[in-house]
Amino acid sequence: MAPLAHADRVRDLGAYQGVRTNQLTGYGIVVGLPGTGDDNLDYVTQAMRGVSGRLGLQLPPGVSPGLKNAAAVMITADLPAFAKPGQRIDVTVSTIGKAKSLRGGALIMAPLYGADGQIYAMAQGNLAVGGLGITAKDGSSLTVNVPTVGRIADGASVERAVQTGFDSGEVLRWNLFQADFMTAARVRDAINTRFPQTASVEDGVTLALRLPDGADRRASMMAAIEMIDVTPAETPAKVIVNSRTGTVVINSAVRLSPAAISHGKLVVKIDEKPTVSQPGPFSRGQTAITPNSQINAEEQAAHVALFKPGASLSSLVDALNKLGVSPSDLVAILEALKEAGSLKAEMEVI
Repeated sequence: MAPLAHADRVRDLGAYQGVRTNQLTGYGIVVGLPGTGDDNLDYVTQAMRGVSGRLGLQLPPGVSPGLKNAAAVMITADLPAFAKPGQRIDVTVSTIGKAKSLRGGALIMAPLYGADGQIYAMAQGNLAVGGLGITAKDGSSLTVNVPTVGRIADGASVERAVQTGFDSGEVLRWNLFQADFMTAARVRDAINTRFPQTASVEDGVTLALRLPDGADRRASMMAAIEMIDVTPAETPAKVIVNSRTGTVVINSAVRLSPAAISHGKLVVKIDEKPTVSQPGPFSRGQTAITPNSQINAEEQAAHVALFKPGASLSSLVDALNKLGVSPSDLVAILEALKEAGSLKAEMEVI
């Protein structure tokens, strides 16, 4: 049977609870820099003492090593769901001090921690830096992109797996990306049509799925559920206004009640042309300035747009284009329509 028109797959509408990525962070040292490091920052010195101590090298007490070729960095990575020990993940390395560039550096082995404080991966490797920073002797400098952030492909080895519990729990929960009771009900009905008495709605986001025991059977059923086609509910009417850029986005669900819009501009122009009176030679007169102002007011022709009941987004856009409104005028018109009770939509300013 052909899929329904405008239908989405279940996997595009939500995700299984617990089957997700986890963020990892760590602190480390990048060495091998060509004089673009943090120099003698205290936390770099302490970190280098710790690294040297692990390698059996004890630095003399009270001596601060020159560290122009080293930089203190923060390491971040995403641990995918079901990642197993021995697998490799990418890491991003960013400076936290005054290092100018990480180009040419190598990250010394550093642990990556999860939110629970446990070590889940170990990171090490040579950095790939897309930015470039150059400084001349006279103090002038040139920076291309961001040279203080680098990346190491497959730079960390997973040391601990995260338990998701997808194969052991009696009920597996599936969450919508956006809360909607109608969409949740349609997903439930679609799943129960394919697998009777499997899904039930817990709230506007979550469905409880009763799946068979065993990882193999449960994974097969989860894969089949993800590919079921569902027609989601129409999105709520919403107008998004970006106050910084003046961008206005109106979705297709916006409707208008009967309304009339009049839009025009009044331009006032003031020209100052003072007259200078110069006294004659050898006279006792003084130079005088006589003000001379010219004020002109011009009102551009106002246009009126009439909207019939249930006017759609296309009607609104066509009318506003004919009025020739700017983004700031458009925001003012939409706000006035909402205050008048004609605009049936939620306005959100970001």
